[in-house]
Amino acid sequence: MKDASSVLLDGPWEHRMVAANGARFHVAEAGTGPLVLLLHGFPQMWWTWRHVLPALAAAGYRAAAMDLRGYGASDKTPRGYDPATLTADIAGVVRSLGSADAVLVGHGLGGMLAWTTAVAHPKVVRRLAAIAAPHPLRMRSAVAGDLRQLRRSRHVLGFQAPMLPERRLTESDGAYVEQLLRAWAAPGWPSAEEAAVYRQAVQVAGVAHCSLEYSRWAVRSMVRPDGARYARGMREPVRVPVLHLHGAADGAVLPRSAAGSDRFVEAPYRWHLVAGVGHFPQEERPEELVRLLLGWLDDPEPDR
Repeated sequence: MKDASSVLLDGPWEHRMVAANGARFHVAEAGTGPLVLLLHGFPQMWWTWRHVLPALAAAGYRAAAMDLRGYGASDKTPRGYDPATLTADIAGVVRSLGSADAVLVGHGLGGMLAWTTAVAHPKVVRRLAAIAAPHPLRMRSAVAGDLRQLRRSRHVLGFQAPMLPERRLTESDGAYVEQLLRAWAAPGWPSAEEAAVYRQAVQVAGVAHCSLEYSRWAVRSMVRPDGARYARGMREPVRVPVLHLHGAADGAVLPRSAAGSDRFVEAPYRWHLVAGVGHFPQEERPEELVRLLLGWLDDPEPDR
């Protein structure tokens, strides 16, 4: 197993630990100005935003990429992988960074949590950018009603077994992580060097188990009262401007599974399908991602 310090990679950012919601969270931070909090997905960590952090800083924003609970250098707690706890983590990190609110930019799993935080903690969210992340209720209906999306999501069902998924993530130096990245991205990404970073990150003690707990809650809660409460709560509309970006070649989430998320938004909503890009626009084509994000951030009235 690797030590958590192995994911504190150098670059034009500063690493820090902040306390929030009863745990400690690692944040990589760059720039000054309005806060933009970047939320990674599975099976990654803060480093997925390495191209975006300096670009936002150069544009006059304070960019902060956090490791979600159980990932990277953040605490690996035995419990707390449900949306109520995780969104309280995000709201707490915003406040611990000294800001009353933030723009949330979330990818994949991080996008799902960004949608949820905008509903559960609306005062903390100034704007919301979701990348490769349908609204949670839109994704739920896509998995239930679209056989192709169900096939794309079958790994989540496989994660429900005890112990074996953890072993699969970490064996052969994290080879399965690289397999997932390549399956979900458009051809040509990741490079061997990029894949090696994520393969190492999943071998940090506790990460494999904690990262799987997110998927386990999502499936097992479907038949429990907490899952029903979550679904009811997410019917509350999002009332902040939303930028919704999706790769046309996404191998994990079909574009049609994300389209239609605007029905849950009562605010300016901007949808953009990025041609030739898979599940990781911020890494596969970072220049275009930054251009779209900054164009939306700098627009005082992002209209529908």
